[in-house]
Amino acid sequence: MLFRRTLTMASIMLVAFASSVLTGFAIDHTSDSLDVVKERVKEKKAVLVDVRDLVEWNAGHVKGAVHLPFRDLQDKLDKDKIREKLGKDVIVYTYCVVGFRSLKSGPFLEKAGYDVRPLKPGYEELLKAGFESEKPEK
Repeated sequence: MLFRRTLTMASIMLVAFASSVLTGFAIDHTSDSLDVVKERVKEKKAVLVDVRDLVEWNAGHVKGAVHLPFRDLQDKLDKDKIREKLGKDVIVYTYCVVGFRSLKSGPFLEKAGYDVRPLKPGYEELLKAGFESEKPEK
């Protein structure tokens, strides 16, 4: 019995370790509620960062969000460029469609010195929760 329990725990730990190594995620989705996110953004204590591609951003995004596509974070943006767009001393809530790119963006923004809290809810869910949408002016 003890052997089986130990084997089970070892298996769980191995899967968790392998998952973190393979995905490279140092952080997890935030547990902050969308009401808390909304309030912090309203109070200017936080900023929403849309990490979707430009085509998705142009189709509509959360009003007031900053656009920092995951691909740019991954390939091009340095700490100074990120700070130009986000300012300092704010909580950064990232969002995408289903939370995957949001999560993958976290380590890049953490390296730039931000308190990053990736959202699992995507763009459509944010709209359903009462966040306003806007489209860029042409």
